[in-house]
Amino acid sequence: MYWFVIASITNILGPLIPDIMSGFNLSNLALAGFIPTFFFISYAIMSIPSGILIDRFGEKPVLLAGFIMPLCGTLIFACFPSYPVLLLSCFIVGLGMAMLQTVLNPLQRVAGGEENYAVVAQCAQFMFGIASFSSPFVYSYLVSRLNPSTYVAGESFPIDMLAKVTPSELPWVSLYWIFSFLLLFMLISVVVTRIPRIDPESSESASRRSTYKELFGKKIVWLYFLGIFSYVCLEQGISIFMSTFFEQYHGLNPQTEGASLVGYFWGLMTVGCIIGIILLRLFDSRHVLIGSGIATSILLVLALTGPTHLSVITFPLIGLSISMMFSIIFSLALNSVSNHHGSFAGILCSAIAGGAVGPLLLSWISDMYGLRNGMFILFVFILYILSIGIWARPLINNKTVSFRLRKKRN
Repeated sequence: MYWFVIASITNILGPLIPDIMSGFNLSNLALAGFIPTFFFISYAIMSIPSGILIDRFGEKPVLLAGFIMPLCGTLIFACFPSYPVLLLSCFIVGLGMAMLQTVLNPLQRVAGGEENYAVVAQCAQFMFGIASFSSPFVYSYLVSRLNPSTYVAGESFPIDMLAKVTPSELPWVSLYWIFSFLLLFMLISVVVTRIPRIDPESSESASRRSTYKELFGKKIVWLYFLGIFSYVCLEQGISIFMSTFFEQYHGLNPQTEGASLVGYFWGLMTVGCIIGIILLRLFDSRHVLIGSGIATSILLVLALTGPTHLSVITFPLIGLSISMMFSIIFSLALNSVSNHHGSFAGILCSAIAGGAVGPLLLSWISDMYGLRNGMFILFVFILYILSIGIWARPLINNKTVSFRLRKKRN
């Protein structure tokens, strides 16, 4: 459930970009690119301090703070919707999300076991995908019901309540009231739930200055940092600008057709997580990562250069091909060091700041050379991710089914 709420808020920005640009009269894509930048730059600022806070206060207090901050951020924007307030809201929400991801990843590794971490992370990615798939359809529903030309009072009590607190010219702002309700619910659930404490003396503890100094001195840490950074650049670059791409080059309505295609992108990522769980039981995760990188490259070429009927198929299919990347890179990283996994998780979570750099870089290039040409920068990130499958040498490999043993018995 935690990952469901995180994904619902994190991955709705893409479908909202066209509405944000028109609603706040933004003149170019670069201004829109600042929105994910303010959100994801929070990961660079807060992820490592979150590890230190876990070490000092424990997992539960940091989880509580991780839900309080985005609750404040969504409420601020829901009450005072404007472009500057949206940037502030994204930054505050991002700080909370950084805290949540820094807590949850080491907890998953301890709960599921080191050799099963790739599969456990893939299950978390599955919930992430379900939420990301559903949120664009919730957005389309709310916009269609709250639009001044279609809104009919008295048909639905929840819609009537949202209509009273949402500007009629900005019906998509109603989503932030929904997010506030979800975050309040999660905050209450954390209060009443017993959260296991990772031993602060164990290797799972997000540690002190000397630990971070040791980790930052290792080449392998920086290589995996760039891996997570590249993945988030790729994922967000596609999801945030996909709807805008279809509007500009194929004339599709961003509130309906564009939002649906983004939803299918995340939906296919969810399907990919199920497939990934099976593949990671059969094959080495490095080989799965290489195959994923090759498939993504082919699909992206077809999506950017193909006609409408081909692009609407291949763009969402990229969600399927990249669905295994994050969990594999994260598990390879943590299984490539012998200790300080909590601190390393904090460093890796700070690499999610790639979501700030990737879309902003893409928007700047797009303003100069066009969105289609700007999106070709994504191939740089794909190639680096693909290379991880070649040079990675984890201390612990993912647990797979052994067919050799069966053959010997026969």
